[in-house]
Amino acid sequence: MLLSIILAPFIGFLINATLGRRLTKGVSGGVAVAAMLVAFGLSLASAAQIFGAPADQRVIEQTVYTWMTAGDFSVPVTFRLDPLATLMILVITGIGSLIHVYSTSYMHEERGSEYARYFSYLNLFAAFMLTLVLGASFPIMFIGWEGVGLCSYLLIGFWYSKKSANDAGKKAFVVN
Repeated sequence: MLLSIILAPFIGFLINATLGRRLTKGVSGGVAVAAMLVAFGLSLASAAQIFGAPADQRVIEQTVYTWMTAGDFSVPVTFRLDPLATLMILVITGIGSLIHVYSTSYMHEERGSEYARYFSYLNLFAAFMLTLVLGASFPIMFIGWEGVGLCSYLLIGFWYSKKSANDAGKKAFVVN
């Protein structure tokens, strides 16, 4: 279930990134919002599971696969949900859903391809934030952190033809 929470916005990213030029703005925005609402619903179901368990068993771990192995050292791709991570995924997906809904109106003046590009970045940002929060090891959390940094660069520098946005995006990238 934890992987599904991350995959929902990532699938929204993939759809808008690959098909965005061919989709109408309504469909692009709808795909992005729907992806976040699915992630929010899955987060609510996970929260019910966590808070319905006895206090000493409020942890869910899901190992997806082993990423790398070298002798006795291995790095599994594992996601972990505890009460703090539960709160964070509810904030990310809940507030993220509201941001997506607001953005459909805020970005309405953009061309269709730009609109889809914006929503693909926004969905990818949410997927990496969820990876950061749910990562059970430092390498997985690091991937989430770096992904959030990349998406910050992409979103801050979205209007790259404006020098101020371009400079601000570069500054965000360097600082991260």
